[in-house]
Amino acid sequence: MSLVKTELDGILPLVARGKVRDIYEVDENTLLFIATDRISAYDVIMSNPIPDKGKLLTRLSEFWFNFLKDDILNHLVEIPQGKTLFDFLPMELGQDKYRHQLEGRSLLVHKHKLIPLEVIVRGYITGSAWKEYVSKGTVHDHTTVTGLKESQQLPESVFTPSTKAEQGEHDENISVEKAEKLVGEDLCRKIDVTARKLYDKCALYAKSRGIIIADTKFEFGITATGELVLVDEVLTPDSSRFWNAQTYEVGRGQDSYDKQFLRDWLTSNGVAGQDGVSMPQDIVEKTRAKYIEAFEALTGEKYL
Repeated sequence: MSLVKTELDGILPLVARGKVRDIYEVDENTLLFIATDRISAYDVIMSNPIPDKGKLLTRLSEFWFNFLKDDILNHLVEIPQGKTLFDFLPMELGQDKYRHQLEGRSLLVHKHKLIPLEVIVRGYITGSAWKEYVSKGTVHDHTTVTGLKESQQLPESVFTPSTKAEQGEHDENISVEKAEKLVGEDLCRKIDVTARKLYDKCALYAKSRGIIIADTKFEFGITATGELVLVDEVLTPDSSRFWNAQTYEVGRGQDSYDKQFLRDWLTSNGVAGQDGVSMPQDIVEKTRAKYIEAFEALTGEKYL
């Protein structure tokens, strides 16, 4: 059964409904992230969901948080062996009508002060970066190497920040200099180095599994002592461009495992960015299949 919107009947206070996640407060230090099956493209939520999408995103994020646990702190609350999520929640949420909303799609996380940047790291030139490069020869207002072709790998991964927009608004690509003014020069430099290190490690692993991570978006929080914390979701098809390494070819758009598949359908049908769009069943099924394929390739697990 798909989950479009959670309803916890006031048992926990609702903090926010994002494009995908519904966020509840467990206590003053802890939040509950529930990944629904909503899907958005061009900053607009589709009218119908992708079945199992929230569970796939949650399991893939958990995989990457574990993969990177020796490289950076993350916001997950550690659940001891023998305990479950429900041991940390009000007893009422163990009832069936709530349990089906929570099981397999929830993360219990520590609250942290969020850094107000979308931390985008690019390893290949595509998307908005390619459009800017074609028109101006720059990427996020910075001159890069000349003669690049679409989808070509960059000489090294680059940090290309954007602003964090409210729901319904558009993120804005900004220069590193503007990011430094937003968060401070030292913190921005720390984010740059850390994010590229994480991306490089994960991209190398993914390539060994037959997937190219063209780019991704990280989000970070910060502790009281100034340590970076990896938060939100990590390297999912919602926050990354995944390409099939076997069919990759420089000079064109690529076969994609992520939301680019949906974006292409919206664009070709002239409904990109419009509210109230309902995906036809074949697009729903093909998109779901792409998410499952990416999950299984990256984790080595079967999605059941």
